[in-house]
Amino acid sequence: MSVETLVPDQTFAAPVLDGRLDRAAAALRENGFVVHVVDSVADARKLVGELVPGDQSVFTTSSETLRLSGIAADLDESGTYASVRAGAELPENDVQAVLRLGATAEYVVGSVHAVTEEGHLVVASASGSQLAPYASGARKVIWVVGAQKVVPDLETGLRRVRTYSLPREHQRLQEIGQSSFIGKILIIEREALPERATVVLVREEIGF
Repeated sequence: MSVETLVPDQTFAAPVLDGRLDRAAAALRENGFVVHVVDSVADARKLVGELVPGDQSVFTTSSETLRLSGIAADLDESGTYASVRAGAELPENDVQAVLRLGATAEYVVGSVHAVTEEGHLVVASASGSQLAPYASGARKVIWVVGAQKVVPDLETGLRRVRTYSLPREHQRLQEIGQSSFIGKILIIEREALPERATVVLVREEIGF
């Protein structure tokens, strides 16, 4: 079935119960991530504002979670932070320069498409532009993740990417005459560097 005709699997749309969220949080901590569990999107927005220093470069990835929560606007438009996007002067029509924009930012802020109860993260991308800073390029990484993205295991997480996140993103882009596809997938099982990677789990639904 093509992505154009695929209907999002709505079983992946509802926030999980607290017990499952707590299991994911505990497993993430065991795997080397700093974890915050917050009650609301507003709480997540406030927390991220406190976690990102004003004097360090910060790159916001393309993310409905960041856009809908207001976090992207806070970091890129308020003038309070050293936004890579706000300060970029890119050569005209240089697509690769755009894709490499956040590769070496001190901080990268974004989201993921699935968090497993085993403490693993799954991120899919068409271009892969956010994957390099997520994996190792950025000194600090902050992911904001809605409770509907928690799944039992990696197999379910990959299915969520293909049957829910991708169709939702494709539908969004079709409204502006574009389309989406999966070009690259990053699976993060552990974080080797202490305090490098932070996961903000939100008890509410936000993003795809």
